[in-house]
Amino acid sequence: MISGTVTDASGRILSGQTVEAFWNSVRHAKPITIGLNCALGATLMRPYVKELSKICDTFVCVYPNAGLPNPMSDTGFDETPEITASLVKEFAEAGFMNIAGGCCGTTPDHIAAIAQALQDTPPRQVPAIPVKLRLSGLEPLNVGEGDLFVNVGERTNVTGSKAFARLILNAQYDEALSVARQQVENGAQIVDVNMDEAMLDSKAAMVRFLNLMASEPDISRVPVMIDSSKWEVIEAGLKCVQGKAVVNSISMKEGLDEFKRQARLCKRYGAAVVVMAFDEKGQADTFARKTEICERAYRILVDEVGFPPEDIVFDPNIFAIATGIEEHDNYGVDFIEATRWIRQNLPHAHISGGVSNVSFSFRGNEAAREAIHTVFLYHAIAAGMTMGIVNAGMVGVYDNLDPGLRTRVEDIILNRPPTLPADLSADSPEREKTTTERMIEFAATLVQGGKKKEET
Repeated sequence: MISGTVTDASGRILSGQTVEAFWNSVRHAKPITIGLNCALGATLMRPYVKELSKICDTFVCVYPNAGLPNPMSDTGFDETPEITASLVKEFAEAGFMNIAGGCCGTTPDHIAAIAQALQDTPPRQVPAIPVKLRLSGLEPLNVGEGDLFVNVGERTNVTGSKAFARLILNAQYDEALSVARQQVENGAQIVDVNMDEAMLDSKAAMVRFLNLMASEPDISRVPVMIDSSKWEVIEAGLKCVQGKAVVNSISMKEGLDEFKRQARLCKRYGAAVVVMAFDEKGQADTFARKTEICERAYRILVDEVGFPPEDIVFDPNIFAIATGIEEHDNYGVDFIEATRWIRQNLPHAHISGGVSNVSFSFRGNEAAREAIHTVFLYHAIAAGMTMGIVNAGMVGVYDNLDPGLRTRVEDIILNRPPTLPADLSADSPEREKTTTERMIEFAATLVQGGKKKEET
């Protein structure tokens, strides 16, 4: 039986979480009851009890104080047994709860009055809750059918950001926190934290940074993605976060026994998992390999480990396109089609990926990379991609792209023959150029710097 305490009219429990974020954090324990107690009297508790009763798929237990504390009262509380019982009865009649009691200021007489008042009232019916990925920081983040794409901030990653790595290596943690804050301000709904750097004690750095993030409400309001290739670093991070986090990542590359062990621990800690399309044979690079590995992992997790399918996030591997190597040309299509297949065949599973990988062959050309990310996400999201690790400041609006640029980018992402102008002469040398060559030429003409940033 798990109970939280809403401490004031802000509707947050002692640790700063909202009621729904609190439920998302503890739901994996499958408690007999979830509830609220103490602090506020029944009158002020009502909206939070009502909210909890609608969102949780277990029994609700409520035991309020006998009103707000009053040091001038003989008992320290104002409510008589009759008053408290009548307020609790209203909760029961509204269908908010299954178990009732009393906290500070209540006496045996209060409990007797509550029992008498409720003896003929039917208990709350446990509702059927829509299946969703339910994450939390200080606030909830629910991801299900019909919800918008989730941006995962990528800049708090020592392997992906030289500036962030430099701050961490120099122990400039206050400045490093500002990078996380900027990610949230730019629209990241989850913050990815990675400390895998050879010159770092990755475990200590992860613990220190997550603990500092927890003390900053404007950052810790969003869930954390704990990102590492080392299991000990991931597990240390899971012990630091109070919300429901995402582990990035686990895979079958080290064999099934280790895969199952890590999955069981993630389930015990209550974390969702990113599952890489990676097995004993290596990373999946084709549609066939991506779908084969993801289906195998899904069946193991759901059927053998008992992992909630809505807490599984597949990463079918985003690789660089337009590299000049023919074997790489279909990487974008393979990811998009694998995404579509997963959503159609593996119920409730989600799809993520490192979006910046797709444009790696254009590194140094920010305008081209921004356009590639924008077009890639447009098609991947339409196929069912749920979330992506992306610099939110480097994604534009599909319809706002220059038509010539958009066409060339779409040609390389969808691996289709070059889209040529209708009036192009039959002997034009343009007809001899490949899709990649046309994109490289056009990218060289772009104004560098990408979007102009404006701050008000």
